[in-house]
Amino acid sequence: MIEFKNVVKKYGTKTAVDNISFNIEEGEFFVLIGPSGCGKTTTLKMINRLITLSNGYIYFKNKPISEYPVYEMRWDIGYVLQQIALFPHMTIRENIAQVPQMKKWKEQDIEARIDELLNMVGLEPELYKARKPEELSGGQRQRVGVVRALAADPPVILMDEPFSALDPISREKLQDDLIKLQQKIKKTIVFVTHDIEEAMKLGDRICLLNEGHVEQIDTPNGFVTHPNNDFVKQFIGDKAKLSINDIKLSEVTGNLSIDEQVITKGYPIFSSNQLVKEVYADLAEHEAIIIEDNTKSTQRVLKREDMFKFLSDFRKGGQN
Repeated sequence: MIEFKNVVKKYGTKTAVDNISFNIEEGEFFVLIGPSGCGKTTTLKMINRLITLSNGYIYFKNKPISEYPVYEMRWDIGYVLQQIALFPHMTIRENIAQVPQMKKWKEQDIEARIDELLNMVGLEPELYKARKPEELSGGQRQRVGVVRALAADPPVILMDEPFSALDPISREKLQDDLIKLQQKIKKTIVFVTHDIEEAMKLGDRICLLNEGHVEQIDTPNGFVTHPNNDFVKQFIGDKAKLSINDIKLSEVTGNLSIDEQVITKGYPIFSSNQLVKEVYADLAEHEAIIIEDNTKSTQRVLKREDMFKFLSDFRKGGQN
């Protein structure tokens, strides 16, 4: 869905992003991480042209982003900031309605969308729509920030350290809520963080940047088991110790076959974004389950023996 091809960003003589190339797949939760000043926020902001690239190309749906009208493009790419940036003089309803109104949605459709999204993040519409941002807690305001980014149903959401200003308890709760939300909405999410634990918890894949270069792009488990170099090892450190239960099903099913005969047997279906621990009960009852990818376009069969082999290999790798 999004492709970086030899992208460079310079500020005068300083190179912030130096010849990076990678793809972000549709429905993927893709995390950008690295030390301060590594270029992760610059990389994020180049996607919706808040920052213009110096050289190279960024493609959105196989078309260079420079060919899209800039404001229309930003309407189709949700954006969530660390500072949240809700309009303080507007109600929660008015904040969420901004982009749908710009896109000339019907009022009844806007109201229905606001109610749907607030319910989705656990904020009762009748209690919160008429409130101002100052009347909400930090965690509630951040939920509204996520909802506002989703209001016009964009295919891509950019999130720039959205939880870093929150207390640890609120932050962990919002991380859990975002995982559950992504299982429902299946958007393409590009997420910037400086916290390796957050990256490991949320990301389908992680892109580790250093001084504008890509050091490694991999799954959370791939970073732990096959770090590219000493920088990666040092940056990941002991915080990357993964629990088996916290690994996503996409890591288990990546190399499995597509078995049409088994798929037609009516076994339980799970999303590849769900966690390993969520399928144990069904694998105890059934010989196999079906795993759908983020776009529901591909189904793979996860048999009981495949899970046993994965758990065995994982433990042999020294994880707990």
